Amino acid sequence: MYSRILVPIDGSPTSDHALAEAGQLARLTGAQVRLLHIMDPVAHVSGFERPETYRQDILPLARQNAQALLDKARGQLTDAGVATEAELIESRDASVARLVVEHASQWGASVIVLGTQGRRGIERMLMGSDAEQIARHASVPVLLVRRPAPPAASATPSA
Repeated sequence: MYSRILVPIDGSPTSDHALAEAGQLARLTGAQVRLLHIMDPVAHVSGFERPETYRQDILPLARQNAQALLDKARGQLTDAGVATEAELIESRDASVARLVVEHASQWGASVIVLGTQGRRGIERMLMGSDAEQIARHASVPVLLVRRPAPPAASATPSA
């Protein structure tokens, strides 16, 4: 069945939920999990810093935060008894979806588990969806996990 589960994470609530689902799936199947975080170094440029400040201060801090995200997620799965490894990739102008699909192929993933915002309509059309592109182009099954909707507030009749 599934022996190698690739889990792209970004620290969002939907990503955290996908991580939990991947952990459950790995425990059920005895699969190994590889966590993948794709960092966009350009996302940390404000345009006001000097190039040497960016190279010496900002970029190392961004890498440190990205690694901390991976380490925390890896710890959660390892504590649950799941064999887990982690990989940090810098995008360098490549699309996140393309990098995930390529990494899944190179690593030999048997399934990709990732969170999705579940955008619809004009928002999806304008913003696009990495999850949708991954699902379209991956050569392995893709499990899209949405964050559960918050429970509806119960209406109590007023007296």
